[in-house]
Amino acid sequence: MNTSEKLIALKTLFVKEILRFARIWIQTILPPVITVALYFVIFGNLIGSQLDDIKGYRYIDFIVPGLIMMSVITNSYANVVSSFYSSKFQKHIEEMLVSPMPNYIIVWGFVSGGIARGIIVGLAVTLVATFFTDIQFHNLPLLVLVTLLTCILFALAGLINGIFANSFDDISIIPTFVLTPLTYLGGIFYSIDMLPEFWRNLSFANPILYMVDTFRTSMLGIKDIDTTISLAIIITFVIILYAVALRLLQKGIGIRT
Repeated sequence: MNTSEKLIALKTLFVKEILRFARIWIQTILPPVITVALYFVIFGNLIGSQLDDIKGYRYIDFIVPGLIMMSVITNSYANVVSSFYSSKFQKHIEEMLVSPMPNYIIVWGFVSGGIARGIIVGLAVTLVATFFTDIQFHNLPLLVLVTLLTCILFALAGLINGIFANSFDDISIIPTFVLTPLTYLGGIFYSIDMLPEFWRNLSFANPILYMVDTFRTSMLGIKDIDTTISLAIIITFVIILYAVALRLLQKGIGIRT
């Protein structure tokens, strides 16, 4: 395939992924928005009003970046894992693999859908947040960068999950038992400076902490971790997961029998 044909193939996969989750927006876009709105009401207004400020910000202002990032993470992941496994289940992926389309185009085709859904849900949640607090953007280029990197990282993670999944139950195991605990323990509702030393040091092993902290830095200008270190860790994870996903696809793991 020449470059023009590869771009057409990538565009086709991207449009397919967009249409896929857009057709069922009541299941893909609306639920996370409602969920986060409830977080704002319960944790932000009801509980947050009883808490002291954190690093000079009201509690609701402090948790807004984390809640937005949580929505981006879960939706980027969920879109790709469900889409890829559905392609396996319906045998669509086999048609892609026997076509002249390079494997990296297949990877980025699915990942692009995860990026799109993550960003759309993130924007929707941000819009909802404006009804509860004044949204700030301390460093817009950093915000865009960390959002894009996070979408890519968890879209790749979702792709890897989809490759190994052998049933629809398998695509919910990682989100339930790994992704959700890591997300809630990633500094969304608290600053790690508030933790005892042991738990604070243990938190540094959680990759989601670096994404949440960097996103909060881009919005509020406060941070618990050096931004350069956080970005380096996120980019490293992206490179590793991309290499793994591409290798698995090339070897046909979980696809070819």
